Formats: sequence, structure tokens, C-alpha cells
Amino acid sequence: MATLLKELYDERYIEVISNEIKIHFVDFKKNEFSNTVFDKNYQEKELKQRMRHISESLGKFLPNKYEKAVLILQKTFKNINKNYRIENMIFQDFVEVYGVDYFEVSMKALRVFTIESSSEFAIRQFIVKYPDATMEQMKRWALSKNEHVRRLASEGCRPRLPWAIALNNFKYNPKEAIEILELLKDDRSEYVRKSVANNINDISKDNPDIVIQLTKKWLGYSKNRDRLLKHGCRTLLKSGNREILELFGLKPASHVEIKNISIQKDVKLGAELEFSFELHSKENLGLLRIEYQMEFLRQNNKYSKKIFKISESMVMGNIKKIVKKHSFRAISTRNYYLGKQKLNIVINGQILNKIFFYIT
Repeated sequence: MATLLKELYDERYIEVISNEIKIHFVDFKKNEFSNTVFDKNYQEKELKQRMRHISESLGKFLPNKYEKAVLILQKTFKNINKNYRIENMIFQDFVEVYGVDYFEVSMKALRVFTIESSSEFAIRQFIVKYPDATMEQMKRWALSKNEHVRRLASEGCRPRLPWAIALNNFKYNPKEAIEILELLKDDRSEYVRKSVANNINDISKDNPDIVIQLTKKWLGYSKNRDRLLKHGCRTLLKSGNREILELFGLKPASHVEIKNISIQKDVKLGAELEFSFELHSKENLGLLRIEYQMEFLRQNNKYSKKIFKISESMVMGNIKKIVKKHSFRAISTRNYYLGKQKLNIVINGQILNKIFFYIT
């Protein structure tokens, strides 16, 4: 079983940062800090709760003056950051907790703390409190020589960044976020371009028309930019948005016929559903995006939909067979309910066949 991320904040990591802080701040009380972190409630805390608990515990044992405390943490971070990328997000969290009233000092600290880690969560509090000044800073970061700093400029202003506060102003009007993306759309780093794509995908959920216009404007310049846009438009593609599908060459599948469908009628909870089908055409099948949509039975006897991509490629022949399995093993993000379920075959955004089966 994989180690839970929250378990990365263990005694060994706390000892590592304590020893390093002690070098730069001789009055640091290592044992008392450790005891404060690993209190009676520690095991019950989840990942972000542990992050916040550790950063607040640091605040109790570092100098009261924020400028001095965050400088000690910057020196600490620089000596351990390559080995503890996720764990070190407590440093950015410290800035979020204690540094919002110290804009200039905190901007310098977040730039340091984002190297080999990420300040994407903490920067959002500054966007909310100092929108103009922070976005100007992010434009400067977008021109940095360091890919981690450039990525922060994009990732930090995502309207819907997971695990973070939403930027409601950007959900309503993403103009300023797009100004950052314009600077980074052809970035030499795939790490940065992936962040730009994720930002575009966020924007598409609230402003699909803006993303459609952006795609028309940017598409066709280079392979890297086209891949970025394809990834950024993934939600629109999955939703079957006809305009986006056709921008990427995915035309209506009126020439495609589904034949020889085979599916288990009953699948046990925890097992795999096996199904297959063939795509037929009187001409070459051409560019096909092949997906299937599950309609899962819910507790209220209604259905929730989720789409799964099988493939997307140019098919030169006039017959293509698809064989697929779908697991119904229990997962933390979805409960399955016994009874009638639905499977829809989706070609280039169009549902061509609906099939029923039962979870038993």
C-alpha cells in the first residue's frame, strides 16, 4: 500500500528541519518544538491540517518579528529543499499564516520557497489582499530564468486550483490570469506549459467561450503550443463541445457505425466489467476520439455521469475493434450501488450507443 502523503510529516522530517533551524537560530528549542508538533491530536490530522499545525508550531518557537523568522526559514529551506519537495510546503504555509501584512518581505520569501517546491497555495492570499501588486509581481516572475518561479506565476493564479481557495474574481473575469498565460504559452519548460494548460482548463469551466476564442487565436503556431491547448481544453473535449472538437479536427462521426457489441450483463461489485465493440465505416474512419461514458446509479436512484477516454488517433482502415475493461473496485472518491448502470459509447463527442448492465 502506498504511503499517505500526510505520513511524510514524520519525526525524521521534523528532526531534519529542527537541526537546520538550530544552525541559524541557536535559541530554537528543538525538543519543545517536536513535542508541540506531535501532540495528542497529531495522528488525527490530514495532510493540510498537518502542514498548518507545523507552520503554526514554528511560529511559537521562532522570533516574534516576522522578518527575522522568515529569513531563518529561508536559510533553512535552501539547505534541505532538494530532498523534501512536498514536505517543504510548510515554509510557504508559514508565510500564508504570518506574512500577509508584509508584502515585500513575503514576495521575496515565496520566490525562494517555490524553488524545487511550490508557493502556489500561499500566493493566493496575496492575490486576494493585494490583487494589483501581486499580479504585477507575477508578471515579473513569468519572465524569470528559473522554471519553478515561472510556473508559480501560472499555477498561483489558477481560478480553481485544487486544495486551495478559489479566486472568484478570476472565475468571473480571467483577463489578468490570461495576461500571465500569454507570457508563458511558449515556455521552453514542459513543467511550465503543463501549468498553463491546467490554468486554461480551470478557466474553461467558468468561461468556455473565452477559452474557445483563445484556442482559435493560439492554435497552429507550434506542436508544443497545440499540445498545451489540447490538454487545456480537456474538459471541453470531454463535454463534447462541438466547436472545440472541430478546432482539433474531430468532426461529427456520422460516417461511423457501432457493430458487434459485447458486454457482461452482470458484474460483481469489486470486479471488472469487460466490453468490446467494433467501429465500421464505408470509408476510412479517419481521426477518432473514442470514449465511453459511465452513468453510475446513485443512492437516490438518479445517475451521475463520468467519461473515460480510450484513444484518439488517425484510423486509416474502415474497421476498428475496441476491447476494454472497467474496474468496479472500491475507491475513496466514489461509492457504487447495486442495480442497473449505463455505458454509452462516445465517438468524437457524440453518443452513438447506449448499453445497460447490472452491478450485483
